[in-house]
This record gives sequence, structure tokens and C-alpha cells, in this order.
Amino acid sequence: MKIRRILATAVAAAVTTPVVLLSVTPALADAKPSAASRAQQQDEREKPSIEELEKAAEKAQKEYDDAVAAVDAALVVLEAAISQDAPLFVAAKNARKEAADAATALQNADKALTDAEAALAALPGTATAEEKAAAEKAVADAGTAALSAQDAKTAADEKAAAAGEASDDARVAAVREYSKIQGARDKALEAKKAADKALADARDEAEPDEPECVFEGKLKTVVTGLPSKIVAGSTTDFSLRVTNGTDKTLDKVFPRVYFHATDKSGYNVIDDAFHLQWSTAASPAWKNVEEGSGAGSISPLKAGAHAEVKLRLKVDAKAPAGDGLAFVAGDYVNDDESCGGNLSTEYAFELLAAGSSAGDVDDAEPGKTTPQTPDNKPQGVTSTTPVNSGDSVANGSLASTGSPSALPRIAAAAGAAMALGAVVVLVGRRQKAGSAS
Repeated sequence: MKIRRILATAVAAAVTTPVVLLSVTPALADAKPSAASRAQQQDEREKPSIEELEKAAEKAQKEYDDAVAAVDAALVVLEAAISQDAPLFVAAKNARKEAADAATALQNADKALTDAEAALAALPGTATAEEKAAAEKAVADAGTAALSAQDAKTAADEKAAAAGEASDDARVAAVREYSKIQGARDKALEAKKAADKALADARDEAEPDEPECVFEGKLKTVVTGLPSKIVAGSTTDFSLRVTNGTDKTLDKVFPRVYFHATDKSGYNVIDDAFHLQWSTAASPAWKNVEEGSGAGSISPLKAGAHAEVKLRLKVDAKAPAGDGLAFVAGDYVNDDESCGGNLSTEYAFELLAAGSSAGDVDDAEPGKTTPQTPDNKPQGVTSTTPVNSGDSVANGSLASTGSPSALPRIAAAAGAAMALGAVVVLVGRRQKAGSAS
């Protein structure tokens, strides 16, 4: 869907250029359409309507269904044509038998002629005229019968050859017809897919324009009580304060929290070891923060007001020691479907192995840089020079955490932005202001 493409683009931009969230300037909005824009508008006018594409898709579906039915019918014909019970196959078989019988009859007739000729030659000199006449007649009759048998065999052979050819031709024709109908079905399927895709694309493009979601820096989300060191297997309670610094009421605000961590190598992500729950005064029972969802909701949050969300983090005891970030942000959607949100702030913490003693630790601070030590220096680096801190996320880039490699963390930042809404203000378009908290 269009929203997914917009969100993917916005998330990538959030890591590098959050200014893309800002609306276009009046100068750009008032600019006259370019030649390319006019050409695009012309193309839009020439495009078929949704109704036309629906009819085309229905027609393509029917043609494909008909083609499938034709293949099924052709298969029945093919199976009948190549069956030994097929009339032409039976006729060819009978013709071959008749030809074989004619060949046998010719052999018998030839033998009879040979025997008659031998009998005539064997007559003694004392044979009577009547005996000679009878022997000669027997030879003549046998010769006539042999000629007749030869003609019968020739006719039977021709008949068998024609019947066999007719049977073979019928089989070949059935196979070719079946293959042809299969090809027609395949073409119908391709046409159906093309029609379905054209309709889906048109419906996607025809989605109604949604209100722009804007960056709102005056919507503050601040975490308190999150320690800078967390022990695997422990449960940590902390809180998130959401403050509406704008001059208008925000009808529904969604706090967003996401934990990302890696082991000491910096490459093995262990996010699944973190389990977060939320609770508010209006909804005191602890509820799980599901992937991609907010830590509850606040409805409404008046101008200048703030609200507290209690959070409880449980870390699996099997989680290895490592380094982590808590990403915190917030977005809102109003009854008029306008929406917006702030960029995420990151809180760095160290994850200790189960059974470790964290001792007295300070709270994690927004954008705080973890000092580089020999234990957490980037992989392949021998220098002990601390990692330089970059600007905070709110200023458009990621703060350094001193984790073993910037690459996994930056990749995780984009994933976290997707999950908790560093630019999730765009997702607010899909959330109705009147939905249940």
C-alpha cells in the first residue's frame, strides 16, 4: 500500500535528514506545473477508470475460467483419442488382423498351386486323358485362387495402412489440440494477472489523499528512572512523561518506546530479550507493549499539559552482556485526522550479565555518550581514543553510544524508528482518533 512506501522512505530519511517531515514551502506550493507535470496530468486523464479496470479484470477472469474448462474438456478428448478403445484404434487393429488373415490365405493358396503343379508333373505315362485333364484343371483353379488371394492381401494391406494412419493422425491431432488449448489457458492466465495488477495498482494510486503528518518538536517525551546499567534477569520500573508544549489540544497521543541491544561484539542483536509493559492512572493494569504498538495512549492531552506512563522492563536472564539503546518518541492523531509527532530520543545503557551487581548507577540520560573503554571499543581498533559524539537524533543524526560498531546500531536505529515511530507520525493516519485506548 502507499502508506508502506511512504513510511519506508520516511524512516530512511529520519536517520539522515529529518527535515523531510516538514511541509513544503508556500513558494513550492504555488509553483506553476512544469511541462513534465502537465504531461503526467495528461497521462492521468488517459488512464482507464477503476470501473473500467474492474470490468477488464472480471472479463479476464471469465476468459481464464473458460480456458481452464476448455483444458479439462480437451484432456477428456485426448484420453479418449489415445485409448485402445478409440474407434479408429479398434478399426486399425481389426484392419491389421484382416491383413494378417489375407497373408495366411495367400500362403495357403500358393501352397495349393504348388501342390497341384507337382501332382500334374507326377502323372505317369500311362495316365488317361481324363486324369491329365483333371490335373490340369486343378492347376488352373489353384492359380486362379492364388491370384484372388494376392488381390485380397493387397487390399487388406492398404486398408490396414490407411486405418493405422487415420488412428495415428487422430492421436497426434488430439495431442496438438490439447497443447494448443493449454497455451491458450496460459495466455489467459497472464492476461488475468496483468488485469488484476492493473486494477490493484490503480486502486493503490486512487487512495484518497491523507492529511500531512508534521514534525512537532514541542511534543516532548522524556524518560526518568531508567538506569544506565541493567542486569539480565532483572525487572526495572521507570516512567515516561509526555508533555504537550503546543498551544492546542492533541486529541490522542501515543507514547512510543523501543529497546535495542547487542552483545559485546556489537553484531548479535538481542532485542527479543527485552519485554516491556505499560500502565497509566486511567488503565492501571500492566499491559504488554506489542511490536509496532504504542505504550498505551493519552486522550486527550491539552495544551501545556503532561501525562505520566509507567513502564516496566523485564530482561531475559539468558541475555548476554552488551550495550543497548532505549528509543523514545511520541506521535498524535486528532479528530480531524491531522497528525504529527517528534523524532526519537535515545537513552544509552549497559547490559550486565545475569547475577552481576550493578551497584549505584545514575539514570540513563538522553543522547549521553558511553565512554569508550578497552571492553567496548570498535572491533579491529587498537586506539583507546574515545568515540566522538555526534549530534542527537533530534538534530538529525544519531548520537554515538560507544557500542562496538556503528553499523549495527545505525541499522537498528532505522528499525527502531519503524517500530516505535520516530517517524511513525505517518502511521497515525491509519489510527482513528476515536479508537479505544
